[in-house]
Amino acid sequence: MPQNATNPSPKRALIVIDVQNDYDGGNLAIRYPPFKGSIANVARAMEEGRKKGVKVVVVRHRAPKESPVFAEGSHGAELHEAVKARPSDHFIEKTLPSAFTGTDLELWLRNNGIDTLTIAGYMTHHCDLSTTLHAAHMGFSVEFLSDATGTLPYENSAGSASAEEIHRVVSVVLQAGFAAVLTTAEWIDCLGSGAVPERDNPYASNQRAIAGSVAA
Repeated sequence: MPQNATNPSPKRALIVIDVQNDYDGGNLAIRYPPFKGSIANVARAMEEGRKKGVKVVVVRHRAPKESPVFAEGSHGAELHEAVKARPSDHFIEKTLPSAFTGTDLELWLRNNGIDTLTIAGYMTHHCDLSTTLHAAHMGFSVEFLSDATGTLPYENSAGSASAEEIHRVVSVVLQAGFAAVLTTAEWIDCLGSGAVPERDNPYASNQRAIAGSVAA
């Protein structure tokens, strides 16, 4: 059966990861969920979260000037207007996928008594995933907003995968123990009701899949 997050009364921070212009039709254009919808949900989460006392941390990725994406000083590296236009409680810049590596994020969270991180932003399988796993290993509870995040397709020597496949698979894996995966609307409902979103575990997720394949 699904299990509740370990903390029955979470003190949350919304971590808004790398919502930068290169993802909005730029050199790393988000494909799934479509950027227009996901960025609207990022903005909604920031607004509704602050109304409920959720602290907001904005993260920006930095890259060298010669980089094809997020090049320092370029328009693509700048925060998207939807995030720039909204208040936040803390701002960090990073150079590696996890928002914890080489930053003061953990210190800031501990100093503010935060025990639960809500992940929004980009990309699902890269910086979002890295930050989620890093947080879980440090003992934070994590929530992942499936419609306020997004990804793009890949093809390399290992094979290929569509943006929808990558987003779906990462979401399923995270729900199996690393994070509670939910929509922005469901998260906002939890803020209002005090309900703690549920996450699963590897064994239960596997058994459910086996039972489903047998039934089919």
